[in-house]
Amino acid sequence: MIRRLLILSITALTLNFTPAFAAETEMPAIDVEQPQPQEISISVSGTTVYVTNANGLTLQVISVTGSTVATVKIDATDKKVELNLTRGCYILKVGKVVRKVSIR
Repeated sequence: MIRRLLILSITALTLNFTPAFAAETEMPAIDVEQPQPQEISISVSGTTVYVTNANGLTLQVISVTGSTVATVKIDATDKKVELNLTRGCYILKVGKVVRKVSIR
């Protein structure tokens, strides 16, 4: 009798503590389109530099010798910057975009 009670109690405890497995249901796929970052564009006309899609970044103008000549905060999507530079070659850097330009 004691043996039966012991077996029943062990069986009941085992059944109570086994994990219940939920039926696997497939979640519907949600197609979320990630916004593509706009490509930063730098162009030069005379001594005027046009920068697009760089809002919040900084334009660095670096001479060929490596010294920083000018630093301009870009505060709009399309920014026109008038640079008073002498003739020569310069490196323009905005974010990760770097361009070598010639001012004539």
